[in-house]
Amino acid sequence: MRNKFVMGGLTVAVALTLALPAGRALAIDLDGLAKKAVGTAGDAAKGKVEKDVNAKLTAEARKNQCSFKTDTDELAPGCDAKLKKLTNALVEAKKHLEAGQVKSFKFEVSGHTDSAGSAEHNKQLSEKRAQVIVKELVARGIAPGEIIAVGMGSQRPLVTPDNTPAKKAKNRRYEVQVRL
Repeated sequence: MRNKFVMGGLTVAVALTLALPAGRALAIDLDGLAKKAVGTAGDAAKGKVEKDVNAKLTAEARKNQCSFKTDTDELAPGCDAKLKKLTNALVEAKKHLEAGQVKSFKFEVSGHTDSAGSAEHNKQLSEKRAQVIVKELVARGIAPGEIIAVGMGSQRPLVTPDNTPAKKAKNRRYEVQVRL
């Protein structure tokens, strides 16, 4: 038996040969199998788009870090150009996602702190800082429904231990990723 299914512009051919004892029947949902095959291929393609976009967003966020005044969520002077570049990176990422047929996504801005202070304080501070970045990106044209803020505190440091001012500075950051 040979069947063809056309799904989303993709033709899936299924060939099936069975040798069953007399009186035995086998029911196979060929349409379901074809949909599963197409779904798996689509998931792999979306995974690649997500990986590519996240690599670019990580690089852009690292190049365009804004500083905050000590122990506050107030931006230090000199962030406007960096935030404009970060906004442009998100606009380009959205175009890449749409070209890859990804329609459901959220940009996630995660705030991070160094290990100084209590875990609870750091979590709250990192969330407030992430919210400030989200607010700034929305003010520059990113749709509010496409972006969220998450506070990570000091849970995911880039360097450990952060026992020098330079290492602490590396851990005080925000990251931007896309979540499908």
